[in-house]
Amino acid sequence: MGEIRNAERTRKAILQAAKEEFFEKGYTGARIESIAKRAEVNKQLIYHYFKGKDQLINETIHEFLTSLPTGHLTLPANPVHIAEFRLKVNLENLREFLKFTAWEAIDIIPENVNGEEMRKKILQSYNEDMKSKQEMGLVPEELDPALITLMLSSLTIYPLLYSNVTRMITGHTLEEPEFQQQWASFLRMISERIFNKENTH
Repeated sequence: MGEIRNAERTRKAILQAAKEEFFEKGYTGARIESIAKRAEVNKQLIYHYFKGKDQLINETIHEFLTSLPTGHLTLPANPVHIAEFRLKVNLENLREFLKFTAWEAIDIIPENVNGEEMRKKILQSYNEDMKSKQEMGLVPEELDPALITLMLSSLTIYPLLYSNVTRMITGHTLEEPEFQQQWASFLRMISERIFNKENTH
């Protein structure tokens, strides 16, 4: 029983170290040696638990996403509040993961090793949620639900990831609580103009 507990503890330590390494350096920059050092284990032990880097990154992302409380992925009933809600979740829970997604833009990553299936499922659920809100008359018919999801993702991720550009444009970054508040209010105002106000009070 003790051996099983130790094995679970070791595996967890490796996944935690892998998360830090991948999220900081991206897929290409991450090294198994560095993960072993962070986890304070022998490099060979990592290969005992995981076939290699590809399996390790998949399981790291899966572990990270499944550890998020479900409330963070359940969108508000009123579409006016979705952008604000997603900004809050990104700021409080997804900062490091979103940095990893920025690495993906420049990394050469083998197919299906970045938790794509699970991530796609979550993002597609946002599309479905928007579609059902559209059927309820809360979202204008002429707007494509998938494009709304893409727009909301951009508005709630870009200022957080690209703080230098955000500062050059506005003089502020999302590190400042006042600017966080200002951006959240702006997102709400924009959302009120996009969605059917008469149906979303």
